[in-house]
Amino acid sequence: MEVILLEKVAQLGDPGDLVNVKSGYGRNFLIPTGKAVRADEENKAEYEKRKEALLSAEAGRKDAATKQAESIGSLSIGITAPVSEEGTLYGSIGTREISEALHEKGFEIEKSAVRLPEGVLKEVGEYSIDLELHPEVITTITLLVSASDES
Repeated sequence: MEVILLEKVAQLGDPGDLVNVKSGYGRNFLIPTGKAVRADEENKAEYEKRKEALLSAEAGRKDAATKQAESIGSLSIGITAPVSEEGTLYGSIGTREISEALHEKGFEIEKSAVRLPEGVLKEVGEYSIDLELHPEVITTITLLVSASDES
């Protein structure tokens, strides 16, 4: 399936690129989220008309993400959770919990921006967590997972 990208998509392309993707990825993710449109003649003509506006909007999103990354800086957040005698968490710390902790600090970060390449956190400790604010803007925060007093 051929689509025209309306914004930068990591490992796929930049705005305006004509890319070939699997039909399920295009139908179920790219098109419904507004990241792409089908590559038919009508949409190609429409894109050419809106090209400058789309490119400037993409630059604006990147600038906003860069400013947000600068404000986050080397932020350190802490999350407490109940643990067993062995030091493992009863549950786990995932993207939702990290996003909520960032909201409490005043940063509006979507849970989809939190990157946990090795999966959810299941042990007490200090972790470096990547936040993908834009496909070209990735910042790192420090997360300290500690045991809560109640068990």
